[in-house]
Amino acid sequence: MRILITVVAFAGLVAFAAVLAELTLTPSPASSELAGSNLRPGHSLRQYAEDYTFLAACKQIGGNLLMGAPFGLILPVLVPRRLRMVRVVLLTLLVMVLVEMAQGALVEGRAFDVDDVILNTSGALLAYLLLGRRIGRRFHALGEPSARSRAEPKRATESKERKRTKMPKMPKRVTRVKRER
Repeated sequence: MRILITVVAFAGLVAFAAVLAELTLTPSPASSELAGSNLRPGHSLRQYAEDYTFLAACKQIGGNLLMGAPFGLILPVLVPRRLRMVRVVLLTLLVMVLVEMAQGALVEGRAFDVDDVILNTSGALLAYLLLGRRIGRRFHALGEPSARSRAEPKRATESKERKRTKMPKMPKRVTRVKRER
């Protein structure tokens, strides 16, 4: 079961990578005059608030948050437990910086924007905290022996110990006898 889930998660990550590439690395000749790099955190967010309509600003911010969310949902299955949240955030940050650098260097009408990286990474973190953490815990719990199966070897060891020391078995339930007055 774990192998199947891992394969599905990996396939989901590959499919998401293809969608991410399609959305972010396709040229936009219409906006080549408008596109400019942003290396100052918060600059684009202020621009959304001041120059965009409320709906357009929500689309920009929400779209960037949603762009990172699949990382927060899929990576918890693929990365080890130790420091999982940190790994999810760092992997998302790395991928998004690479995507933004490719946009700025190679794609017409696109530019590097540090606010996009921040929003994408925040989206991954939110998705991880809301749902990804539970998904990861459930998946990784599939590989652990259950509490019942961990207790079985202990009971067997206890009974062998009793036989070796010839200790009497303790009664399961002790009842009190009423005294007559």
